[in-house]
Amino acid sequence: METAITATVINPQELLVHWQGHRSLTRRVIEAFPEKELFEFSIGGMRPFAKMILELLAIGGPGITEIATGISKPFNEGGEAFSSKTELLKKWDKETEVINEHFSSLTLDKFHEMNNLFGEYNFPAINNILYFIDNEIHHRGQGYVYLRALGIEPPAFWER
Repeated sequence: METAITATVINPQELLVHWQGHRSLTRRVIEAFPEKELFEFSIGGMRPFAKMILELLAIGGPGITEIATGISKPFNEGGEAFSSKTELLKKWDKETEVINEHFSSLTLDKFHEMNNLFGEYNFPAINNILYFIDNEIHHRGQGYVYLRALGIEPPAFWER
C-alpha cells in the first residue's frame, strides 16, 4: 500500500514574496537605464530592453489573472506603447498590484490545476508561474548586459 507524502518547501505567500523580489529588482534595472537607451539600445540583434519589458508586462499580470479567474485571453505582447520610462514604470507598478491581488486568491489546489495559458500553453498553473519568474530573470540578465555595455553598473542581483 502506497502512502501519500505531502511536503511543503515553499508556501504560496513565500512564492509571491520571491516573485515580487525579482520584480522589484527588475524595476531597479529599468530605472538604471538612460531613457533613450531603454527604448533604443540593443546588442547582437536583441530587442531593446523596453521591448523585453513589454513582454514581461504581457505575461505576469495577465497570466496570473487568467490562472485566478479561468478567463483566457490571447497573448498580447504588442499591447500598449510607451514613450517614456515613467510611463513604463507606472505600468510595471500597476501590474505588480494586479499580481498581488490575483495571486492572493489562489488556493493550494489551483496551483496544480491544468491551465491553458493564453490558449497556447497547457501546463499546471505552478509551472506557468515559475515560467513567469524564469522568463523575467532571463530578460533581466539581458538588461544587465546592456547596462554594462553602456558603462552603467547594474543593481546587485542578490538585492531582492
